[in-house]
Amino acid sequence: MTSRGPGGPGTPLRVVLVDDQELVRVGFRLILERAGLVVVAEAQDGVEAVEAVRQERPDVVLMDIRMPRLDGVEATRRIMALAGERPRVLVLTTFDLDEYVYEAVRAGASGFLLKDVAPDDLVHAVWVVARGDTMLAPALISRLLERFTARPPAGALPPALAALTEREVEVARLVARGLSNAEISGRLYLSEATVKTYVSRLLTKLQLRDRVQIAALAYRSGLVGAEEE
Repeated sequence: MTSRGPGGPGTPLRVVLVDDQELVRVGFRLILERAGLVVVAEAQDGVEAVEAVRQERPDVVLMDIRMPRLDGVEATRRIMALAGERPRVLVLTTFDLDEYVYEAVRAGASGFLLKDVAPDDLVHAVWVVARGDTMLAPALISRLLERFTARPPAGALPPALAALTEREVEVARLVARGLSNAEISGRLYLSEATVKTYVSRLLTKLQLRDRVQIAALAYRSGLVGAEEE
């Protein structure tokens, strides 16, 4: 069965693997290639990652965080600064690297996964970010954003959030909790198309890039808290 990448039917999804451990890269390559994806390059540090992206123009980068020479946070930041169409960056982490992951998301990453992710979940996550969505691992999102986002005094919502409609606030809260459009649809009894419209409207009104930034803003503003998990 032929992969269908962002370029259209018959276009393979192209991935760059970035990790300083060769065994990790070999394992991920096998998983992705068995699923019909194409690994166009591997990199063992952030410097090589940026150069690989510049040369190969992949659809997705699987990015480790802690690496020699240049870590995944700065590599993500430099990749997002490249001219032309930029790839989606999916961060790979372990629980003891929370702060690095949050900084990578701020730098432009489209989501994050634990390194011990199941093979099927890894492939699914790559496809999710390649389609332009974000991947927020439920086990990590509240832990990360609660721990590393400064909280304002109670009731001090940013003007942009205060201007949202009640329904937009509901959708923002559910996005921040890591729910997909389908899950939000079921929770609010709306069609997926309607939910997608609300998310697009939130991105426009709040001048944000993606769902990860909606989540970060929701936690930072106090719109969502750990007590809601």
